[in-house]
Amino acid sequence: MVRSVLIAALVGSAAAFAPTSMSRTSSVALNADMSESLPFLPRPEKLDGTMAGDRGFDPMGLSEIQQDLTYARWAELKHGRIAMLAITGMVVQTYVHLPGEIYQNVDPFGAVSSVGLGANAQIFAAIGCVELANFNNHYDGSEPGDLGWTGGLLDNKSEEKIRKAKEQEITHCRLAMIAVTGASVQTLLFHGPLIS
Repeated sequence: MVRSVLIAALVGSAAAFAPTSMSRTSSVALNADMSESLPFLPRPEKLDGTMAGDRGFDPMGLSEIQQDLTYARWAELKHGRIAMLAITGMVVQTYVHLPGEIYQNVDPFGAVSSVGLGANAQIFAAIGCVELANFNNHYDGSEPGDLGWTGGLLDNKSEEKIRKAKEQEITHCRLAMIAVTGASVQTLLFHGPLIS
């Protein structure tokens, strides 16, 4: 009995090292529908590479619940641009301050309460004006992130260079969102400046 079990185990383990007869073309066909960012997951249907920065990364399946991804791209660009400003502000406020005692707080969470209602109301009013001016752009099918504030940076550029600039922007947006998260966690845990 023991001898037959050992022989069966040896034959089974030897079969694991036997070459397979799978053809080369079938593996290429399987890889064509796999995500570029997560090669072990299938590429989501709506993430077909037409948008800048699209690498097929959607492990939670959020692209499946939205009819059109332009709204999600608007949100991603908006949050990323705010994150780029935020991480720059978090680092700069360690060294540069406006004159006055209320602007000397280096803690980004404490600075919100130390500047008072007037400064915070100005910030929220400016954000509200930009949001109201661009509210319909989210739904009218316009280019995600295009506020019309390019300043001529995209004039006289080829489609390839414009695509590269959009790719760089979305990459920097994603990096800044991660950086703000890390900086916030560091500030909350250690209660000190980001760079010491």
